[in-house]
Amino acid sequence: MKYVYLLLAVIFALFAYWQFNDPDPWLWVPTYGWVAVLCGMAAAGRFHKVLLIATAVVLGGWMLTMVPGFVDWISMGAPTITGSMKAESPYVELVREFLGLLIAVVAVVFLLVQRARSEE
Repeated sequence: MKYVYLLLAVIFALFAYWQFNDPDPWLWVPTYGWVAVLCGMAAAGRFHKVLLIATAVVLGGWMLTMVPGFVDWISMGAPTITGSMKAESPYVELVREFLGLLIAVVAVVFLLVQRARSEE
């Protein structure tokens, strides 16, 4: 699993790097960077339960604030969000942010589950 955690750390570090050209990098670079750090800590055998839970709660809560916009996007027939890197419609950025947070939450919950399994 160590290599899985390292792979996740690299992926989230890349996510953070790619956010430097985002309209709000001050928000997304630390978010993805923090998840990369948590994955790197897991690779080193350091699962901090409180940090993982706090991160899952904060990111999950943030993601929940975007659910209405995500539902609106689905009700529109889920139009493409990959047409260009520039968000041409208001829903594009919101859906991308929602999905990014979803990926981050899934990764943190994965780390929590792996931590629990390692304690068995």
